[in-house]
Amino acid sequence: MEMKIAIVTDSNSGITQREGKELGISILPMPFMINDQTYFEDIDLTQEQFYQMLQDGADISTSQPSPASVTDLWDELLKENDAIVHIPMSSGLSSSYQTAAMLAEDYDGRVQVVNNQRISVTQRQSVLDAIQMAGKGWTAVQIKEKLEEVKFDSSIYITVDTLKYLKKGGRITPAAAALGTLLRIKPVLQIQGEKLDAFSKVRTMKQAKVTMLTAMQKDLEVRFQDAGAKHTHLEIAHTQNEEMAKEFKEELLALYPGADIVISPLSLSVSCHIGPGSLAIACSKEVEM
Repeated sequence: MEMKIAIVTDSNSGITQREGKELGISILPMPFMINDQTYFEDIDLTQEQFYQMLQDGADISTSQPSPASVTDLWDELLKENDAIVHIPMSSGLSSSYQTAAMLAEDYDGRVQVVNNQRISVTQRQSVLDAIQMAGKGWTAVQIKEKLEEVKFDSSIYITVDTLKYLKKGGRITPAAAALGTLLRIKPVLQIQGEKLDAFSKVRTMKQAKVTMLTAMQKDLEVRFQDAGAKHTHLEIAHTQNEEMAKEFKEELLALYPGADIVISPLSLSVSCHIGPGSLAIACSKEVEM
């Protein structure tokens, strides 16, 4: 008797509500407090509205789904499914994982919360991997164990267009932001599982792209032993920067012909810390199933 497994993730994965329906999975919308009002990503807050509010200097802070919204969804799904695999954003970036893991203790093992250490396009890939494993008859526990085993087999490099939002969110000091703006410095940041970290500093978007591509090539060769990216998913993400993302995709395809490269907008919880005009490149190693 094959187990019916439901897959749940949050909107930090960049998977929209519509895509979630097409994939047959549930997407918990991330809540945002904007000028003391609560909005939910992709429910009553579009990418366009969000960037407009950000540009207008609105007071924006991220929150996590309420415990009740999580358990209500689980209860509903468990009426028709044997188990749930819940894939929240990285525990290094939010307490969503800790909250969900605690709530799952009341579900006698029927809800498996994955500490996957990913966000955006790499989290999205974990969700797609989970769907595939469930389709092959894996149990919820097996899927959780596999996703946690491979969680660090991914990499994201991001360059930002402005230092304003990193300063606003306290990610860099006002002095560093002022100096960086004066010297026209573009930081290249990285997410290697746990959190957003500095990686390098450059002056132009062109240099930033070269820096990110070089870092990615090194990861493919050294970490993933896959220089030709034959067994690695390549991804591009951006904040309101689709034209540049498409150009970047062409540059990537020139290096890795035949690669299947996904372009996605970065989830809003990342965007509010880095602002519009950013560009990111990511890779996730294929999971052996």
